[in-house]
Amino acid sequence: MEDRRKRKVIAWFFVFLGGMWLCTVISKSIYASKLPIVSTESIESKYVEHIVNVDGIVVAGEKNPVTALAGLRVEKLMVQVGDQVEEGDVLFTIDMADLASIMEEKQTAIAKIQKQVDTILANEELERQKKALEEQRAREDYDALARREDTLVGRAADAYSRLEDEMGEEGDGNMDGGSVEDALQQAAYAEADAKWQRDTAIRDAGRRVEDILTPENEDATLEVNQMELADLRSDLSLYQEIKNGNGEIKAGRGGMVTDIYITTGGRTSDSAVMLLADDSVPCQFKTTLTQEQKKYVGLNDTVSLKLDGSSREKEAVIDYLAESSTAPGSYDVYINLPEGTGVPGMSGTMSHTETGEKHSCCVTPAAVNTVDNRSFVYVVKEREGILGMEYYVEQLSVKIADQNDSWVALDAALDKEDMILNSSTQEVKNGTIVRLSE
Repeated sequence: MEDRRKRKVIAWFFVFLGGMWLCTVISKSIYASKLPIVSTESIESKYVEHIVNVDGIVVAGEKNPVTALAGLRVEKLMVQVGDQVEEGDVLFTIDMADLASIMEEKQTAIAKIQKQVDTILANEELERQKKALEEQRAREDYDALARREDTLVGRAADAYSRLEDEMGEEGDGNMDGGSVEDALQQAAYAEADAKWQRDTAIRDAGRRVEDILTPENEDATLEVNQMELADLRSDLSLYQEIKNGNGEIKAGRGGMVTDIYITTGGRTSDSAVMLLADDSVPCQFKTTLTQEQKKYVGLNDTVSLKLDGSSREKEAVIDYLAESSTAPGSYDVYINLPEGTGVPGMSGTMSHTETGEKHSCCVTPAAVNTVDNRSFVYVVKEREGILGMEYYVEQLSVKIADQNDSWVALDAALDKEDMILNSSTQEVKNGTIVRLSE
């Protein structure tokens, strides 16, 4: 009986141990199922290559502007971008009714300014005649005044002379000496006064003549009106040429249409209305680089170029590289193409590979985290936990030495045995317990 009880106790003890083991397994399974599942990688030794691969387009090596009179209303565009035109081909036509209205306005303006010019010329002629008459009269007054004043001076001189003669004939003894001297002195004063009066009057008369001959203030009104009149007549003659040509604006030379700056119903400006590629100048390949891409491409570098329709890549040299004026922070690249290669508008791809240096500590970009300009990786490590051995992550700060789309070279205390986390089913942080993927 006692043995039977012992066996029963022992049996229940093993059942209890089994239950505890089963509970532990179940608890561990539940615990593990809630842990982040991570995958890892090891560091590798790699050359960090930099491949620049950008799309671009063929553009004209040189463009010739097509100009027209400003303010013309476009009736119909006869070409579009990409069209090849020859000298004399019609590029667009002008609204003839609008042209007639413009010409009528020009003619009205010409008539108005011509009237102003005629009035100014007539007034100038009247002023000239008036001035000539004033000059003639002033000169006549001058001459008459001079004769009169000379006469008065002559009379005063004659009176003085006669008085002297009378005094000589009568003798000093027959006349009162004081009165004779006084009379002679008065006659001398009268002659001097007459001369002063003559000189003053003639001088004033001469100045009046000089005043009349003094040029008037300069007035540019006539000259400005005549220049404006000449411009209007020149414009009218150009409008007349367009009218005579039935409003057709033709190409002055051949080339491909690369840019059009006018629209049907719109008006021409005083700048180019369209641009034509110069067939005599080889085309260029144009593309744009980001600031990052520019680190690996420079002026005069040899690159690979493949244009649409071409069966293989060709080597080319970068002829121009400078910051874009329209998109600051990016860089325009131009490559001169051989004569006869490509046409404006054709697309293509430019490629360039920079081998770079070999680094002993490289991981994939997925393994590197960057927060607030600080980079770090998670290293998966092993330790003893409450349910046995467990894995956890430890955050390690790193410095990025170089990188491309495939690899990141690190300056960090890592070795090839370290397991670097590169993916996780949940967000992790320093110290997070994790489970390795199968």
